[in-house]
Amino acid sequence: MRDDLDRYRFAERLLAQRDALGALRILEPLLEEYGDHYGVRMLTARAYYHSAQLGRAREALGALIETDPADHYARFLLGRTLERSGRLGEARTHLRMAAAMSPEPDYVDSVARVERKLGLISR
Repeated sequence: MRDDLDRYRFAERLLAQRDALGALRILEPLLEEYGDHYGVRMLTARAYYHSAQLGRAREALGALIETDPADHYARFLLGRTLERSGRLGEARTHLRMAAAMSPEPDYVDSVARVERKLGLISR
């Protein structure tokens, strides 16, 4: 168990250093063992997002939101994933929910950016 925790923390550090693919390599065996652990799943979803594996990120984040619909960060990251995928209407829904749950500046700014892209607000 201690080795697994060290691996998880190492994957966190790799992601913080912008090595998302390295983090995913470390997380792969952890997912097999701890695939039901929310933290492992979230870290993996973040690594997918940061490595531009948007389909996998979307799938992983959707599953996290099914588990915890009130996770504002998962909704924000899903919104950003959908935005990067060009699915602006869907992105807006999740970004607005995230901003309503927790009005973080990044969340609010993302809503405004997507709404500008959709032509719903002017610059």
